[in-house]
Formats: sequence, structure tokens, C-alpha cells
Amino acid sequence: MFDKLRQTEEKYKAIEFELSNNNTLITDAKLYAKTIKEYNSLTPIVEKYREYNSCQESITEAEEILSGSDDADMRELASEEIKTAKQRLEILKGELTVLLIPRDPNDDKNIMVEIRAGAGGEEAALFAAVLYRMYTMYAATVGFKTSVISANMFGVEGDGAYSKFKFESGVHRVQRVPETESQGRIQTSTATVAVLPEVEDVEIEIKESDLIYESCKSSGAGGQHINKTESAVRLTHKPTGIVIECQQERSQFKNKDKALKMLKSKLYDIKQREQSAEIASNRKNQVGTGDRSEKIRTYNYPQSRVTDHRIGLTLYSLDSFVNGNIGPMIDALISADTAAKISAQE
Repeated sequence: MFDKLRQTEEKYKAIEFELSNNNTLITDAKLYAKTIKEYNSLTPIVEKYREYNSCQESITEAEEILSGSDDADMRELASEEIKTAKQRLEILKGELTVLLIPRDPNDDKNIMVEIRAGAGGEEAALFAAVLYRMYTMYAATVGFKTSVISANMFGVEGDGAYSKFKFESGVHRVQRVPETESQGRIQTSTATVAVLPEVEDVEIEIKESDLIYESCKSSGAGGQHINKTESAVRLTHKPTGIVIECQQERSQFKNKDKALKMLKSKLYDIKQREQSAEIASNRKNQVGTGDRSEKIRTYNYPQSRVTDHRIGLTLYSLDSFVNGNIGPMIDALISADTAAKISAQE
């Protein structure tokens, strides 16, 4: 762990130097933003590591006093400082272990939350509305902004939105007496929740080595200029086999530039289709079929309890929970996930 911490501090120093001395960063907005983001992500780790080292130094100094002084009061103070510093050292070690866990790259992203009625007919649709209200109320308490995207989907904007909501994906089961039930029988229904990180703008990078440019004479209507000069361009993108032909301009340079822009548009469209397919796949994996047996959480109204089956946590405060007070459950899920990752590292 400490080798990794030393490497992290060296990287932090290098970035700090770049930020202070590299003029290119100031003129390149994207590079500057990326560098600042990395610097900020390393700051809490480095600060905690430096506190750990300072604590170690305090122990060493106190031990020297303890072994080299005949003054009883000084020895007592040194002994107390060693005890306090060692306790703090253990706490810092635990905090550093958590900080070194690789972060989910999506954690800071805004999200889209899709809620759909599952098994249970009308009661399932009513429960889906309850979940929507619960999530929007929770989002408001933590300072996130929500917006309706469609009848089944809403967006959440805020720093760390995905990290807070990502464990909500799955089948939510409700057990309660429907308002239309005259016999007082409890009905079990479900709703599915899918939490999707916001897709970032796609940047298309084309390698010059992947392109084949061919010039040819223009054809078709166009007056005396046609067929006299090789101003038309045929552009082939080797990795995809896409061929673009452009002869709109009289200049070969302009046709080449337009052909490249057309190629980027086609590649962008392909990339978007791939991302859409990935989102659809993620959604399917998250919500399953919506069957009652696939539940991740149960909301039991008669007993006023909510149980998360993944971590075995039951809270007897259902009314408060569905009114947006889901923070304790989310914190427990994050803690359980962190503990599992720490265990996997050992």
C-alpha cells in the first residue's frame, strides 16, 4: 500500500509542477480541465498520506525523548503522545486504504433514472410513481437538480449523482393493500429501476495512416470546369471501409476538407449507435424481467419496514423512507460495497 502511496505523491508533485509551469495548459482548456480534475482527485489521498507521515515522525521524536530523557514529566508527556499518535495512525491507515480503492469512473456523472411498472398491474404503476416521488425528494435534500425526460425517465444533475443512485438499479417489490381491495388482502407488486450514467460527448479522432485519399476529375453538370482538373476527392477509411466522395468544390483542398468532415459525421453516428446499444444492454442487465423473485428491496406497508436484500438491512421507518429519507440506506450500501472492495484487495 505504501509503495502505491509514494507513487501517488510523486505523481501529484509532477502535476503540481505542470500546473505551475506549463503555459500550454493555460491555452488548452480541455487539457487544463483534465489535469485539474486529476489533481483534485489525488489531493485527499496525498494530504492524508502526508498526515500519516507527520504522525510517524511525531512518534519517532517522542520515542527519542522517552529513551533519552531522565525528566519524569517529559517522559510521561512523550509516552502519552506516542499513545495518541499510534491511535491516530491506525485511523489514518484505514482511511488511506479506502482512498486507494479505484473509483468508479462514472461516479461523478449526472444520471438518467428510468422507472417502469413491473408485475402487478395498476398497483405496480402506482408504486412506480411512489418511487419517482421518493427519488426526487431525496435528490432535493442533497442538492441535486432533477428534470423530467419522458413519462418513465428523469434526469439527475449534481456532483456524484451516479455514486449516490447506482445501487438503486434493480427490481423493487412492494407489499401493501391496494385502495381498490375491499377484502383487505395484501398485494405484491414490483417496479424496475435503471440508473444510467450520462453519456459524454463523443470525440472522433482519425489517424492519418487510416486514410486513403484519391483525386479524380469531377463529373456531372458544372460547366467548362468539369473534367479539366482533378479536383474531386475520394476518401477511404481503412478500419471501417467507409468511402466518401466529394466534388462540390472547385478546390481539391476544400473537397478533401469536406470529405473528412463527412467521414467524421459517419463515424460519430456509428459511435452513437454503439453507445445506445450499450445503454440498452446496461438497462436490461440492471432491471432483469421485473419478476417478483428478482427483488433487491422490499417495501412492506403493513409492517412499516423496508428491507434491502443485498445487505440484509431492514429499516422500520417506511413512511419517512418513501418521503425521500433514503440516505441511511444509500450510505449502508456504499459502505458494504467499500468493505467488499477492501476485502478483495487483501
